[in-house]
Amino acid sequence: MDPASIAGIVLALAAIFASMLMEGGDPMSILLLPPIILVVFGTLGAGMAGGVLKDTVGIGAQLKRALMAPKIEPNVLIDVLVKLADRARREGLLALEDEIKKVEDPFLRSGLELAVDGTASDDIREIMESEIDAKKRRDKAGAKIFADMGGFAPTIGIIGTVLGLVHVLENLADPTELGHLIAGAFVATLFGVLTANVFFLPLGNRLKRLSELEAEQMQLALEGVLAVQAGSNPRLVARKLRSLVGTEPAADKKAA
Repeated sequence: MDPASIAGIVLALAAIFASMLMEGGDPMSILLLPPIILVVFGTLGAGMAGGVLKDTVGIGAQLKRALMAPKIEPNVLIDVLVKLADRARREGLLALEDEIKKVEDPFLRSGLELAVDGTASDDIREIMESEIDAKKRRDKAGAKIFADMGGFAPTIGIIGTVLGLVHVLENLADPTELGHLIAGAFVATLFGVLTANVFFLPLGNRLKRLSELEAEQMQLALEGVLAVQAGSNPRLVARKLRSLVGTEPAADKKAA
């Protein structure tokens, strides 16, 4: 798992609350249920209104993906492809049937199955590229709702502040309550800005970045499958794939 999102959110919240404590504030004073409910559910509702239902239903899965996404390691994939290319060159594509079952990456496994089944290289490229494009579209929709919510949250917070100030004006006859009511009113704006800039926008950007990395990994798998099918020299396969991800070629790796 890549802990960047969790670590970043924790760091941002720690900085906010540490700043409050250093200034003599009480973090518990901003943990007010009404503004939290307004900002969280009001923002979710606005995001839902700006998309389609399946985007909102899938927000939990997207959140889990953003926070718990496995670390993407292209060099591991390259090593697998080089090993497969080595065996395919020595024993033929049909010899890979047993190896394919051990491949964990479902996209790579399906591509190798197409190659072993004798599918033409042009057809393999077309099929796999279509799957990559479909994934990019799904990921774009998943990231969009977080980006939208990041835009709505500050405004929803301002709405909460206006509602709070209306309540303040209703109680002008009791000056002893004004300070508390005004402070409570601005908590909504605080949570709107905080959730937008600490949660929604960063998570939307995280999903976009994950999509880019995963698409690059899938493109790497595609090129690797075609190289294996063509019977390319494993050493050349390694150099080509590493050039695609910008890593140094393995020095003098044993190849057939």
